[in-house]
Order: sequence, then C-alpha cells, then structure tokens
Amino acid sequence: MPLILFDDNAHLTLRPLTFTRPVADLRIGILTIAEKWAKHLNDTFSFHTQPYLQGKFPVQVAQHNIFINGCICPDEHLLEAISALNTGDALYHHDQLVAVKLDESDAKSFDPMASFGTIKKHEHPVVSVHRPEDIFRKNDIELRRDFQLLTRSRTSATISSTNVILGDDFFAEDDAVAECSTFNTKNGPIYLGRNSEVWEGTHVRGALALCHDSQIKLGTKIYGATTIGPRCRVGGEINNAVLWGHTSKGHEGYLGNSVLGEWCNIGADSNNSNLKNNYSEVKLWDYSTEHYRRTGLQFCGLIMGDHSKCGINTMFNTGTVVGVSANVYGAGYPPNFVPDFSWGGADGFELYRMTKVYETVERVYSRRELVLDDTEKKLLQDIFDLTRSFRSFH
Repeated sequence: MPLILFDDNAHLTLRPLTFTRPVADLRIGILTIAEKWAKHLNDTFSFHTQPYLQGKFPVQVAQHNIFINGCICPDEHLLEAISALNTGDALYHHDQLVAVKLDESDAKSFDPMASFGTIKKHEHPVVSVHRPEDIFRKNDIELRRDFQLLTRSRTSATISSTNVILGDDFFAEDDAVAECSTFNTKNGPIYLGRNSEVWEGTHVRGALALCHDSQIKLGTKIYGATTIGPRCRVGGEINNAVLWGHTSKGHEGYLGNSVLGEWCNIGADSNNSNLKNNYSEVKLWDYSTEHYRRTGLQFCGLIMGDHSKCGINTMFNTGTVVGVSANVYGAGYPPNFVPDFSWGGADGFELYRMTKVYETVERVYSRRELVLDDTEKKLLQDIFDLTRSFRSFH
C-alpha cells in the first residue's frame, strides 16, 4: 500500500526550510522523514504538498493508500496503530491527524482538515517537527533511532587501524574511509555512510551521522547530535547541527544548534552565536506571524534556507534566520532575519535578481553534473513571489 506523506500547517511554521520541499522531505537523524516511513513499511512514497511544489514532488495515488502526516516521525507504537487501520479509518494524536487509509476515489480529493469515518486515538507520545529549531532539538532522538534501523543485524565495514574508536556504537558502510581520527560513541552512535571520508586529525563525539559521499576535512571537531547530509563537505567546529545535503562548511569557524538547507555555502572563518551574552531566551523570526517569537531555548543558532550563502568572516547573531537564496557578506552582524532573495549584510540589502539567482544555481549544479531545469526555475520563481512581502526593498 503506497505511502503519501501529507503537509499540514507545519509547512507554514517550518519556513524557510519548507519553502523548497514538503515537510516529510526534511532530514532529521540520518534519514528524511519520508525515508524513515518507507523503510519501516517497506513501500514507495510520494507527497501531498503545496500546489507550487507538486511539479517537483508529484503525488501518486493508487487503488489503496496510506496518508501519513509528514511532520511526524515513525516509532513502534505508531507503526502498530497504523497497521491496525482499515480503509476509511483515521488515527489522531490529540487534535492532529496522524494517518488515514483511503481508497483511490477518496484519495484524489484528500483534505487533512476533512472529517473521516472511524476515528482512533493514539495516546503514546510522538516525535514531530513543527518549528525549525525542532530539527536540531530532536536530532539526537532520531539519529539514535535511525542508527538502529539501518544497522540492526548488520556488521560494520572495517576502517583503518590508524583510528581510535571508543565504545561500541560505531558503524561504517562500504567504502567509507577514515584515517588518524578519534570516534567517541559513549555519548551517542556514529554512522559513516557509503563513500564518505573522514580526513586525518578529526575528533568526533557522537551522536554523528555522516551521510553518503560526504567529507569531513582535516582537524575538524564535531559534537553530537550532528547530521551531515549527503554530498556535503565540512570543517572547523560543529555542535548539534543538521546540514541537509550538497552543502559546504569547509573551513574554520563555529556552527552550533543550527540547521542549514541544501546547496548552502558557509565562507571561511564564519561563525554563528548560539548563546546570548545575557543568557536569555532566544527569539526567532516566524514567517507565519511575521514577528519574532519566543523559542523557550537558551541555545539556538542559525536557520538557513536552501541556496543561501555567506562570505568569509560572516558573524551571525544568536537566533538568526536566513531565507532561501540569500547572499550575506560584509563586516558587522547582519540582522536576525535576512529575507529570501536578498543580497548584502549589516550595511543593508538589495534585491538578488532572478537572472543572477539562476546563473549562480546553474554554476553550482554544474559542479555536481546536474542541470537547472524548468521545474526548478519555476519553483524558485514561485518562492520569489511568495516571499515578496518580506523584502522592504522589493
């Protein structure tokens, strides 16, 4: 029974991270939320998401379908409850729709706000993501779960004897390479994906996920729980951060309690603050309210949307949100909210015009032998239009 991961209001509250993707395409732990469900249920998946995203993420309806809320991560209790559903049954956690089984005709008109036939309640706690900071806050829980899911009944590949491994929760996929580095798994598991590389002098304290085809450069220091997504390159000092894929933080500088989207680049010696000087609660810009909101967190760093970049020696204040396709540079601290498709820094911003955006993305994609096609161009243009009101210089 194919899976369809649907968006609810979390798609609005998770911006800018969800401007470019369905909620279930978010990475937390080792896998994306959609990949977790598909692996547990051993089936294919598609997305029921925002109309402007459907060109890139089309929904695929079959004769029988399971709709699952894309902001909720699977666990054994949820899997048992969903397997017990009959066609037409809906599972709720408090007032939130978790899952519903629908035949083809009802699936084509699915609305998460609709009323369903038989309602079942799920009383166990669930891990869900509703705000950008939930990604790094709950990454430790999901990294441990994904580690067990991916490594159960399997044996790690052998890595070089030049490394030091402390504890037992270490797993390397085939073709993972590491030399002259230390891996401390006593505080959390360490997972090295296929074709990943850990260069000499790196020190890791788990939990860590280094996904496939990614690299950790010489002398890097990483603290858990941290996820380095596929085809990333990182260096410097990283603490409790999630990088989704095709993103580079390849030089010295600190990144902590942060989330970076895809195709981001952090310039050399750039840093983010994750703790205010007066130790007070951190606030974050909220797209859904267009105001700063309280996070309840003392430690909260940088949230950066896809395709955004910063120049060398950039200093990000505690609790900074950078939108999609922004370019930040210059001396001083940029503001705590950098609008999507903006170009500048502490001295002010101007519009990052779409012709220039396309040129940059084309160059970045070509380095990975990818092509910026019309679907991606339209997606970026749609996001540009959606975010117009946040740019005072538009």
